[in-house]
Amino acid sequence: IDELRAADVTPRWHLVGHLQRNKVSAAVGRFDILHSIDSIRLAEAINERASARIRVLIEVNIAGEATKLGVTPVEASGLAAQIAHLPRLDLVGLMAVAPRVDDPEDARAVFRSLRQLRDAIGLRELSMGMTDDFEVAISEGATFVRVGRAIFGERAIAAPQGSA
Repeated sequence: IDELRAADVTPRWHLVGHLQRNKVSAAVGRFDILHSIDSIRLAEAINERASARIRVLIEVNIAGEATKLGVTPVEASGLAAQIAHLPRLDLVGLMAVAPRVDDPEDARAVFRSLRQLRDAIGLRELSMGMTDDFEVAISEGATFVRVGRAIFGERAIAAPQGSA
């Protein structure tokens, strides 16, 4: 990010993924959009450290998966109302990661539910869909998709330290 900015190349940087409160200082000012607000405490920490308005999305665990982070759909409206009172945060949308499925069509109901929730709250952006299901996500209203594997290929997963 710093090298591109030094070369006067200024893409918009999005942070997608869990953001811990102790890492907020490192994220604020480096990223233009934070896709992973999952608590009012995190939103308040970002608001305190931001020197200018920053666009944020609420992460919603739309399918209720135990392995996923984010607020429940019921909690999303309340969190949105709380964020509206934070002067440096511009809440623009919702983000979710759909369950991994063999057929992308099986994720359609999840994407539709997130779109309906976004519409009910009155936001404009939807961050949903990944390499395997982005076309279905777009057809259900996604405005941001995450297609890293399609561009960069599979990640090499390092073995845990101490393992053979």
